[in-house]
Amino acid sequence: METHAAQNADRSRRPSRPSRPRRIRRAGIAAVTVLAATGLALAAPSAAQAADTVPAAYTPAAAGPAASTAAASTATVSTATVSAATPEAELAALEAGYADCPELPQGVDPARWRCEVHLATPKLRLGAADLPALRPIMMVHAEGPLADGTPGQVWGAWHGGGPVVVPGGLTGTPAGDRSPVLGLSLEAEYGGASDFYTGSMEMRFRLSGPLLPDGCEIGRSAPVSLHFQRAGSSEWVSRNPPLIHFSAYDDGFAAPAPEGCGPLTGLLSHRLGLPAASGNLLSYDASYTFRTYDRLH
Repeated sequence: METHAAQNADRSRRPSRPSRPRRIRRAGIAAVTVLAATGLALAAPSAAQAADTVPAAYTPAAAGPAASTAAASTATVSTATVSAATPEAELAALEAGYADCPELPQGVDPARWRCEVHLATPKLRLGAADLPALRPIMMVHAEGPLADGTPGQVWGAWHGGGPVVVPGGLTGTPAGDRSPVLGLSLEAEYGGASDFYTGSMEMRFRLSGPLLPDGCEIGRSAPVSLHFQRAGSSEWVSRNPPLIHFSAYDDGFAAPAPEGCGPLTGLLSHRLGLPAASGNLLSYDASYTFRTYDRLH
């Protein structure tokens, strides 16, 4: 398993691949926008469904650790089937993310490496705050065996859907909703490290509003470390091309107090109930597709 430092080292050793399409950041943003506009919501299937649809020879590494039974404290994690866009529309939006597939490390076999494109729709609870569902996030990475045979992975891209309005604004009261100047928004950001084999990721949460300075964040000096578990089993909606749905959660992480928020840092900490060593939850319904590098062109 590579650390983030190792991933960065691999990035510096990547060979050029002139036949590869130019990476375009706009593609990922457009794909997230399309999925949000169509009201896409992803669902975790029942275990019975997964038993019929997941090939025994393949376990998606990107979903993190093996599925486990959720504890009572995670009973709120949704696994109900909800309205979704058609698989064709979902695949079209996900496949736009191939424009962000990263270059491979030297000496690896492109046929044994795949680029994965994930779309996650997160739900977040931090401290005592009543937070809205976050906007869809698209993540792109590559994984496969390194030249020495050990597992490797290279980060590609993160495309967030933008900030969401926090109900109650800075005050947490109806006045915070009525007064634009008291507005408060939150956006999830990539924290700089990820491990799709084990389901771990670092994230930051940017806070913004008319009275807040740039750089106001939860996890600013040290990103929030998340370790996701599966909620239920995966569902293969399609095999060719692959389209997989799954759900995951972390209800055991610590959430630090906001930093870099100027004179309102203390007020925000009180408003959000941070820092909070427990009681936090990030869950998400997700889909992903993948393609081996020998089939990207």
